[in-house]
Parts: sequence; C-alpha cells; structure tokens
Amino acid sequence: MAGHVEWPALKRPLVAILRGIRPDETAAIVDVLLEAGFEAIEIPLNSPEPFRSIEIAATRAPAGCLIGAGTVLSVDEVGELGDAGGRLMVSPNVDAEIIRAASARGIVTMPGVFTATEALLAASAGASALKFFPASVLGASGINAIRAVLPKGLEVGAVGGVSERDFEAYAKAGIRTFGLGSSLYKPGATAVEIAGKARAVIAGYDAAFPS
Repeated sequence: MAGHVEWPALKRPLVAILRGIRPDETAAIVDVLLEAGFEAIEIPLNSPEPFRSIEIAATRAPAGCLIGAGTVLSVDEVGELGDAGGRLMVSPNVDAEIIRAASARGIVTMPGVFTATEALLAASAGASALKFFPASVLGASGINAIRAVLPKGLEVGAVGGVSERDFEAYAKAGIRTFGLGSSLYKPGATAVEIAGKARAVIAGYDAAFPS
C-alpha cells in the first residue's frame, strides 16, 4: 500500500503511555524506561506541553526506538509531532486523513479501534498497527475474534486496563503488543517509582513471551 509504514520489529512491543507528564520530568522518566527495556514511548497530547516532552524524549532515545504522541486528533498535530522528532502517532479513533498524513511523513501509526468495522477502516487507510481499546472490555478472546478478519501481518495491540498480570492470557491468544498507561505511570510518580514498575513489566513480558 502506497505510503504504508510498517510496524517496526521491536524486541518487546510495549508502549509506555505517559499521560500527564511534564517536560521537566521527561528526561529522567524516559531514561529509566529505556534502561528497563522499553522501546516505545507515547506522550498523549492532553499532557502539559506535550511536544516539548516529545522532543526531549526523542533526543534521549537511541535509534530504533519509537517516541511519539497519543490522542492525536488533527493533521496539524501530526505536523507538530514530526517537527518534534516523533516517530509514533497514536489516536483514539480512526481518521483516514490523519493516518495518511502521518504515513506520508514516515510516522508509525496506531489508531484506536473497538469493532471489526473500525479495524478494517484503519487497515484500509494504511495503519501500521491497531490499538484495541479498551482492551479490558474486549478481552483477549474478543480481540482475537476480530483479528481473524484482519489482513495477515497487521500488528494488533491491547491497550486500556492492561498490566503485566494480563500478559499470559493475551499470549495464549497470540497477542503480544501492549500499551501500558496507569498501571505503569501516573502523574506525579517519580523516576525511581517508574523504574521499579518498568522492571516488573519487562520481567512479566519475558515470562509470558520467552525468547
């Protein structure tokens, strides 16, 4: 598909969602996440000065990591994301124009879906991956049922109400990509606290998905 950007081959396809993080906190928290083994970080745009935080995170992450924005709702925001050095665009909905605008800039896209109709629309627009949200409502079996009608090879992620305690159940359904928000980060949490949670997530992931 023209303009399609593939989901990259990450050792652990875990997206750390830092909703509410401030620019002055970003460097320390991003550093501990990277050190723990995270390779993808999302800073939602309803955070304070999100593009500044994305820029800080992007300068600290090694090549191959995905740093980007969540809650992207306009083409203009896609432009700001690219200008800040972001390589990942996560949205709560399926907007073909936004997906195509991000793809045109070489940005990995992960729109939010809940139904087969939304998932197929996102796939037809060239999405790199799908964010099934809230995953806690659909469950591993619900997501897996919808995945049966999707194009083969399209990355499917579970986001919303997911923690390391759920990895084993999703692994049994063949789902290995996750976005972790409040189970990993809440506004005001310190880098030390996040480091401990991040290590637990990585340990849980490696136990559920042994290499």
